[in-house]
Amino acid sequence: MKICFIPIDNRPVCYNLASDIASIDKDIEFFIPPRHYLGDLTKIADIENILNWLEGLSEIDSVILSLDTIAYGGLIPSRRGKESFEEITKRIYKLKEILEKKKAKIYAFSSIMRISNNNYNEEEKEYWSEYGKKIFDYSFNLHKYGNNDSSGIPDEILNDYLETRKRNFEINKTYLKWQNEGFFETLIFSKDDCAEYGLNVKEAYEIEQLGGFTKTGADEIPLTLLARSIKKDIKVFIQFTEPDSKNLISNYEDVSIEKSVLGQLELGGFKISNNKDDSDLILIVNNFRKKQGELVMGWETESFNREFIVPRKPFAIADVRYANGADNKFVKSLLNEMDNVNLSHIFYGYSGWNTSANTLGSLLAGVKVRFNANKYNDNAFKRLQAIRLLDDWAYQANVRSQIKSPCDIKDKMRPFEKIVEKLLDYDYKPEYSYPWNRKFEIEIKI
Repeated sequence: MKICFIPIDNRPVCYNLASDIASIDKDIEFFIPPRHYLGDLTKIADIENILNWLEGLSEIDSVILSLDTIAYGGLIPSRRGKESFEEITKRIYKLKEILEKKKAKIYAFSSIMRISNNNYNEEEKEYWSEYGKKIFDYSFNLHKYGNNDSSGIPDEILNDYLETRKRNFEINKTYLKWQNEGFFETLIFSKDDCAEYGLNVKEAYEIEQLGGFTKTGADEIPLTLLARSIKKDIKVFIQFTEPDSKNLISNYEDVSIEKSVLGQLELGGFKISNNKDDSDLILIVNNFRKKQGELVMGWETESFNREFIVPRKPFAIADVRYANGADNKFVKSLLNEMDNVNLSHIFYGYSGWNTSANTLGSLLAGVKVRFNANKYNDNAFKRLQAIRLLDDWAYQANVRSQIKSPCDIKDKMRPFEKIVEKLLDYDYKPEYSYPWNRKFEIEIKI
């Protein structure tokens, strides 16, 4: 199977993770643009070279495509860029022309521009540092109450923001026209960092009324589409660690954790089984009580506090009790259980990366590739699990809180490395770096 994959940007979870998942099956030929073509926190993607690279590929079965990369140069530039609607339209029609010649199935997504509820402008326009929270409140109140009071926001800033939103919304409506022409095998509009109300939520509703499909999440959606492109019937039984709380809504999302799980399974092309014994795999969801914790923001929640018994059939674990990292008590219980019994033949993966949707989408992509593998690569699977455990558990849930800024963390990570090495029976030498020069994400190379 020959798969072309164009990511959102060059972050490890967007770029490396896709390749790591695909490598679990040696039968997959995976084509991804050179990393330096992709954008980062401050640089937009080299759109012309990506299009030239894409045009040069031949005999592709599927294209997994972040439309924002071609339209704006990446997810972050989609909020920051000043290009006109006409300039962006010219780019995406060139993309369409190239893809029409490929005769491949196209699985694509485009973002509905988010509205972050804070004054951090690291990923937004400069004025977000002063007016971000006010713009969020304006958007929320306008949608919920019809109140268009914009006091405290200068007219030129509000107009610029609304014009950017309008531009992106019109581009998304262009994709809807292509969908009606049968251009896409699957087209998703992502809802990134959602609240219950806001202009982004209103746009999502309008897109749905026009026949579009919206999905809460963003960074994981290309991975979920990767799973969808692999045609394999897998019956999944969902097992929540806190079944009485599955109706609660995760941080940065607008649907319950149960609906988030069901949505990811549906988009990934899985089947839901209501019978554990009849299922092919058990998806264990370590969900939260009352409210999801958030390690970055310091929001605590009640951790997993009992013995965990791993099922004796294929299983995978989505650890969503906290956003941005693992639940330490749950992982400790999991490690104890897996240390006592050799479960390598039925362990299909762990993830605790960022939001609930991020965790679920990336986990299920790995599950789908492994289940479908014509030429299974056990070493690649262990490598993927080592990276996830070292990142989501060791770094995000432990080491990150011990440092003030990017620094050498080898000594702090070494105790965790030994545990993961024993657990996976995997001899490896990890290296750590900060690709965007911030604590939020690390890159782990093995």
